[in-house]
Amino acid sequence: MEQKDRTQGYLLPELETMDPQARAEYLDRKVVEIVTYAYEHAPAFRAVMERVGCQPGDIKGVADLAGLPITEKADLVNLQRQSLPFGGWAGEPVSSLRRIYVSPGPIYEPGEAEYEDTRWAQAFYAAGFRKGDIAQVTFNFNMVPFAFMLDESLRQVGCICVPTGVGQTELQVQIMHELGVTAYLGTPSFLAAIAEKAEGMGLDLKKDLKLEVGFVAAEMLPESLRSELEERFGMLIRQSYGTADVGCLSYECYHLGGMHFAADCLVEVVDPETGRPVEEGQPGEVVATVFNKSYPLIRFGTGDLSAFTTEPCACGRTTPKLTRILGRVDQVTKVKGMFVHPGGVQQVASKFPEVMAYQLVVTREGHRDVMTLVCELAEEGAGGEDLKARMEAAIKEILRVSGQVEFVERGTLPEGCKVIDDRRSWD
Repeated sequence: MEQKDRTQGYLLPELETMDPQARAEYLDRKVVEIVTYAYEHAPAFRAVMERVGCQPGDIKGVADLAGLPITEKADLVNLQRQSLPFGGWAGEPVSSLRRIYVSPGPIYEPGEAEYEDTRWAQAFYAAGFRKGDIAQVTFNFNMVPFAFMLDESLRQVGCICVPTGVGQTELQVQIMHELGVTAYLGTPSFLAAIAEKAEGMGLDLKKDLKLEVGFVAAEMLPESLRSELEERFGMLIRQSYGTADVGCLSYECYHLGGMHFAADCLVEVVDPETGRPVEEGQPGEVVATVFNKSYPLIRFGTGDLSAFTTEPCACGRTTPKLTRILGRVDQVTKVKGMFVHPGGVQQVASKFPEVMAYQLVVTREGHRDVMTLVCELAEEGAGGEDLKARMEAAIKEILRVSGQVEFVERGTLPEGCKVIDDRRSWD
């Protein structure tokens, strides 16, 4: 078998290695184009501009976007409740779409007829994916758009997709072994679970499995876990950052040192209070503008905190890099690759009148996220196994992530405590 060079090269050399001044001019043109289009076709964006007294002609480039407010995920939820299905953010009629996705919230998201976005494909190539790789996608294909985006993007690179989805670890190992899968896509914690299961089945991770590259996302990747998995499998593992709403925003290359901004979108790091861009190295909220006419999100706030650097990279890509994800602006967090919102936790608790006070606590056991809904009950001693089971079923149904319930004595939770307490730490 021909040995693939997985350490260098580009999917789109012209875009990925563009001179910074040429890139600035390119992004200015793309911003003007999408602002004009969205103003004419997406009523929600037109309302945003009208609210601040702005016309499309006032936006002559990237710098002028700072005068527009940031749209947060909660805004999408609220607007959709007022105007279904997309709250006025779709840039094309429903009849022209290929799919409608359903993300937690619920948030309905338009899926364009022809998927032409290359940003996840850029990330794959930078991670070492090459034509002919058999790629096992263990992200969720149920309702949400992410795994479908990855499937389309693997085709752009020339990889073969095995859409296994989440869970069924033993079957995942069997498929990986029998098909000679060379590329993994999923969370790092699930890859760790696959390693444990495969060894428990008597397989040698390096000899019996053929994994050479891994693309991980949707949760933090501690360097200790990356090193452990790369050594156990004898593979390269690289991570990326993005959201289902706006797609891929940044990704690691072979040389690490941060995550390159994806070409063909605009990534800003801004002061959460003012919405103004921060200086290099300063922490701020990651804000994205994408050039997707089906879903033209402009200045979309991810809620994630990071910083950026313009230090040159040995790979030759000239885009800035996000240094690392530092945390959340709000209480929204990611558990097992899925966003969990305070509103969702409140929705769970509201179904059970027995609950007087509650807090969702997120911890880490080994390489596994653990989510516990800590509850004080109106009546001491009322928390039996039946109530616990019903609450845990509601957590899975509403939050789309499994969690456990713990009943504590009244007065245990501080008065006015935050809804979500993320106690995880990352090395």
